[in-house]
Amino acid sequence: MNTQPTWPRFVLRIAAIYNLLWGTWVILFPNHLFDWTGIARPNYPGIWQCVGMIVGVYGVGYWFAASDFRRHWPIVLVGFLGKIFGPIGFIQSALTGALPWSWGLTIVTNDLIWWIPFGAMLYLAFKDNTDPKRRSSDTWSLDEANHKAVASNGQGLAEISRGRDVLVVFLRHAGCTFCRETLDELSKRREEWTAKKIQPAVVHMGSPDEGSAMMARWGLSDIPHISDPECRLFQAYHLPRGTFGQLFGLRVWIEGFRAAILKGYGFGKLVGDGFQMSGACLIRDGRIVSAAPSRDAADSCPWKPLLAAHS
Repeated sequence: MNTQPTWPRFVLRIAAIYNLLWGTWVILFPNHLFDWTGIARPNYPGIWQCVGMIVGVYGVGYWFAASDFRRHWPIVLVGFLGKIFGPIGFIQSALTGALPWSWGLTIVTNDLIWWIPFGAMLYLAFKDNTDPKRRSSDTWSLDEANHKAVASNGQGLAEISRGRDVLVVFLRHAGCTFCRETLDELSKRREEWTAKKIQPAVVHMGSPDEGSAMMARWGLSDIPHISDPECRLFQAYHLPRGTFGQLFGLRVWIEGFRAAILKGYGFGKLVGDGFQMSGACLIRDGRIVSAAPSRDAADSCPWKPLLAAHS
């Protein structure tokens, strides 16, 4: 497991102190905010004091979550949702005249300034909790991976590549629009890899049955595929999990629109580790001849240069 960064602990403890102070202020002085913003005091200040109690309880939760935000991510999620819905409710009330726009100052300190750090914590927690290494710490060497991971034809990559060149194509999760493009392009290049006597093999993170259905959809049922839900082959071939920029950068959004909408590949459900990067390797006798890891999630066909360079 990755070492926990220190900044989330600091942020959550600051949030905890802020919430406790804000809640205490509202409980002890329920009319202050109304007087400062120039609106009538509430007829039932006890209701507003209850809001202060709720905010204070959030502070207790944040302090508790600061010990390990990855483990206590539901507390962070509840707080994050509150900081999303709070501004929405305020805007609706301000537009109808129920609240003055001056109340928006409380939205800035109560909600808006926390969006980025809370969102970043949830991203890190999700990435960590979906890491296949959490399910199994057993890693394979390249030789072990080539022998232990059995393809749909009953052979491992060591046997498949014995005496011939094999183009191993690693896919991201099966619902990825770029992976659909990868398989479609691989199918369209059948004459090329056949003429060059290259045997493709596909590694995916779905079940064997899901892999068979996926390959059949793109006319590749005769191509061996390997189910690797714990990403041991990905690790053995040194394909990392993506950074935020590699997964959600501007190019990924632009190319995602092109592939999913303009080219019609669409989207599917997440199957496997959504953070895992794709790539391709040309191997022979179980040894890597050349490798082409994907630059980012939108780099759907890194195998094309390997195929083109093969004589």
